[in-house]
Amino acid sequence: MNDLSRQFANAVLDWFDIAGRKHLPWQQQRTPYRVWISEIMLQQTQVTSVIPYYQRFMVRFPDVQTLATAPLDEVLHLWTGLGYYARARNLHQAAQRLVSEHAGEFPREHAQVQALPGIGRSTASAILALAHDEPHAILDGNVKRVLSRCFAIHGYSGIKSVAAQLWQLAEVNTPLLRAADYTQAIMDLGATLCTRSKPRCTECPLRNQCLACAQGLQNQLPTRKPKRQRPQRTALALVVVDAQGRVLLERRPPAGVWGGLWVCPQFADEPSLQDWVQQRWPGAADTAWQMLADIHHAFTHFDLHLQPRLLRIEHHSDVVADTDGYRWYDVQRPDRLGLAKPVLLIFGMLRGVS
Repeated sequence: MNDLSRQFANAVLDWFDIAGRKHLPWQQQRTPYRVWISEIMLQQTQVTSVIPYYQRFMVRFPDVQTLATAPLDEVLHLWTGLGYYARARNLHQAAQRLVSEHAGEFPREHAQVQALPGIGRSTASAILALAHDEPHAILDGNVKRVLSRCFAIHGYSGIKSVAAQLWQLAEVNTPLLRAADYTQAIMDLGATLCTRSKPRCTECPLRNQCLACAQGLQNQLPTRKPKRQRPQRTALALVVVDAQGRVLLERRPPAGVWGGLWVCPQFADEPSLQDWVQQRWPGAADTAWQMLADIHHAFTHFDLHLQPRLLRIEHHSDVVADTDGYRWYDVQRPDRLGLAKPVLLIFGMLRGVS
C-alpha cells in the first residue's frame, strides 16, 4: 500500500469513526449469514427501504437451515414489494447449496462464496470483509461513484477497461487492517455524501484528494450509461373474481419476468384472452367486461403497460386448480405467497369496485 492509498484509507476511516453508520440491523450480531442477506437486499435498493424487509426476513429465517427448508412461496412472500425477485430465488437456492455442500456454514474461500447463486465478485468480497474483517476490495455502485470522482475516471463503468481501472483502485486502496470498517465506510460515503446528485463535497473527507472536486466534474462523473430507447410492451391482465370474492392467480415460470411469483393471468391480445376464458367458462367471454385502470411497471430493461380486464363468474372450472399452476386467492384471508407488485395494485382497485 503506497502513501496515497494509505492517506485515502485513513481519511475514509477517520470519517467513519465520527460519522459512519454503525447501528444498522445487519451490523448487530454480525454473522456471514446476516451480512449475506443484507448485501443481497441492498443490491439496487436503498437502506431505508431494506430495513423493514430485512427485519421481517430475519425473524422468519434466522439461519441458513430455516431458509433452505422453507417453501419458495414463503420466501417470495416476504420479498413482495422489494423488487428484483431473482434475488430471493437465488437466496433460496444458495441456502440449499450451503446446507447440502457446506454443512450450513459459509465458506471462507472467495471463489467458493462467489460460486453461490446470486453472488458476484463484489458481493462475495463484501461478505468476507464485513463478516470476517478480511481485506477484500468491493466495487458496488456507491464505491464506483467515489472512486470515479476522486480519481477522475472517465468512461462508463460497464466498459471492461473502465471496470478494470476501478477494480485496481478498489484493491490498492483497501487497507489490510480494519477492512470491515473500511468496507462499510466507503459504502456509507457514497450513499450519504458522494451521492449521485448534489454531492456534499464540503463535508467529504476526500475533498482535498478528489480530482472531480478540484476540476468541477462532480456532475459529469461517473460517466453515465449511454441512453437507449427503452422497449415498451403491452399485455392484458385477466382479473377473474368468483362469487366469494376470490381472485384467480397464476404462478409464473421459475425463470424470467416475475419468476416464481403469482400474477393475474396475462395475454398478449384480446383473442387469446377470450379463447382462454371460453375454454374454462363457456359463455362468460360474451358478458360485459369491466376495464380497470392501466398499470405501468418499469423493469430493468423495458416498460410494461398492463391493461387489467375484470370478469366476475359464479362458478369454478375443474381446469383451474392448484395442480395446473392456478389458485383462488382470498384477499380477505391472504395466503403467504410471493405476489408481483401489479397484483397488489389490482387488489387495491378491487376494493373500490362495487
